[in-house]
Amino acid sequence: MNTSQENYLKAIYSLSEKSDSEFINTSSIAHKLNMKPASVTEMLKKLEVKKLVEYKKYKGAKLSEKGSQAALNIIRKHRLWEVFLLKKLHFKWDEVHEIAEQLEHIQSKELTDRLDDFLENPRFDPHGDPIPDKHGIITDNRNTSLLSEMGVKQSGTMTGVQDSSSIFLKYLERINITLGQKIEVLDKMDFDGSIILVAGEKEVSISAQAAQNIIIRIN
Repeated sequence: MNTSQENYLKAIYSLSEKSDSEFINTSSIAHKLNMKPASVTEMLKKLEVKKLVEYKKYKGAKLSEKGSQAALNIIRKHRLWEVFLLKKLHFKWDEVHEIAEQLEHIQSKELTDRLDDFLENPRFDPHGDPIPDKHGIITDNRNTSLLSEMGVKQSGTMTGVQDSSSIFLKYLERINITLGQKIEVLDKMDFDGSIILVAGEKEVSISAQAAQNIIIRIN
């Protein structure tokens, strides 16, 4: 597979995680990859020939078992490289995604396995997403909730984000909310859903939109 084909598999996998439909329509894939629907249809037909997806006109595509394994392998490489960039090369957590997007296409399985061992087999990437193992198995048994769903006086530990964009991660750093930070909800505003909380020892107020993108492991 080339880089473009790998990006399609990863995009379909990502969209399928958030969809109740068996097939992902071409317009959703086109939007995700910033491509024209006609180009997406053409690529899906090529991927079907390689038995990586099942494509149906007017319905879209779903990953085959072979395609799912390939997508999970790409995701594994991406998240391992993010850990490496953060922990070993000291990039910030809002900088690692774009670089890992390039490194995830390295084909060497041996390199990936050695990288995993070198990092002592991390289970989560810098944004809190679980890392598939070499067999494509994802294990995540954390008792988590979105910050927006927590009640007043509830507390927990920040373990991940729904939105890993650079602008959101920089915003979280600015208000002292990072991975591993202790969080306690002090109050919730009925008017707009904003939340007043303590992050570490600092009291901050965040919007409902931000709270919907922060994942907390409940104490």
